[in-house]
Order: sequence, then C-alpha cells, then structure tokens
Amino acid sequence: MSIERGRDWGSRGPLPEDGVVVASNADLLDLVTRHRRAGSQIPPVALTGGDLWRTLGGAKGVERWRGELGQRLRVDLGTALLDGRLHWFCSHLVARRSWLRGRTWVAANAAHLDTWNIAPRAHPADGLLDVLDADLAVGQRIGAHRRLPGGNHVPHPEIRYTRTRAEQVEFDRPTPIWLDGRRTGTARRLSVRLDGEALLVVI
Repeated sequence: MSIERGRDWGSRGPLPEDGVVVASNADLLDLVTRHRRAGSQIPPVALTGGDLWRTLGGAKGVERWRGELGQRLRVDLGTALLDGRLHWFCSHLVARRSWLRGRTWVAANAAHLDTWNIAPRAHPADGLLDVLDADLAVGQRIGAHRRLPGGNHVPHPEIRYTRTRAEQVEFDRPTPIWLDGRRTGTARRLSVRLDGEALLVVI
C-alpha cells in the first residue's frame, strides 16, 4: 500500500539477518539489477548513502538500522524499457546529451540527485514518478541550475513537471540515459513505470 496522508508509514526494527548494507547509488542499483535479472527476491537493504538514502532523511554517522530504532520502509522501484531492453532504477532516470544544452528528461522516484533537490515533490513510496521535461534557453538554464540545490527551480513555465504512474517518451535521436547516476547506453524510445513497494530499506 502506498503512503497516505495521516497513515503511519513503515515500522521500527533493525536490518533483518538476511539484509545487505549498501552505501551508494551504484551498489544499490547493482544489487537490484542482479536479483531482478535472476528472478530472485531482493534482500532487505540498510542504506548508508546515495540519493534514495538522502531523500529518506539519512544522516552521516547515524546507523539506526543496527538496532530497534531503525526505520523499516517499503519503497517503490522504477522500471525502464530502453529501446526494448528492460532496466531498473531506484532513484532516477535522466535522459540528456548535456546539462548545458538540449533537452533534459527526468523520471524521479527520489527527490535528490547528488546535491540537487531535482524533484522536490517526489516520495519513493507514493506510487508516482515525478517527471520533468525541459529544453531551456541558456540564461534560463543557468538560473534554474542555481536554484536546483534548494528545489525551487520549479514551478517554471518552461519546465513540464508531472506526477504519473507510467510514461512513454520518444527523442528525435538516440539520447544518453543515466540510471541512478550511471550511464546506461542510449535510447530513442523509453517507457517508465513504478513497481510499488518492491524494496524494503532500513535507515
């Protein structure tokens, strides 16, 4: 069940005995991809770093997951079909040729992308992807980049920001794709959707 206003989310407790400690976007994505491709259950994960951890309120040096104060949370998982090939992402998919010019398309499950609060309304357990689509002029792009750390680059008349369970998009030429910060080839056509409550994380 996705989060609802007024309803408690998650439970208290340490990382289960079969759990794995993960410290980065890359390590989490590798774990998820390995188990999904094998058709096996993804083990519980203690997050100690990365964009999903930051979005969930993780703090450096705080390891509540070791004891009864740990927060056990069910979060969504992004699924992407890139020119017919299946991939996954935990925090975000970014399609762009450059941050400095051209179209940028983002599907976010987590609010944060490194030091940027790129999708300030995103919550990884609400059953929705936050999609941003923009091709800004140079001056507008510079201004938006300056506001990204605080998440106040939106609303913006030239940035389409929608919240959806699934979306399809096509580019005019093959466009580099980043999944959780890792470049994963190129695609002209992509489809994204959410797999609800697919991952148990502890922070």
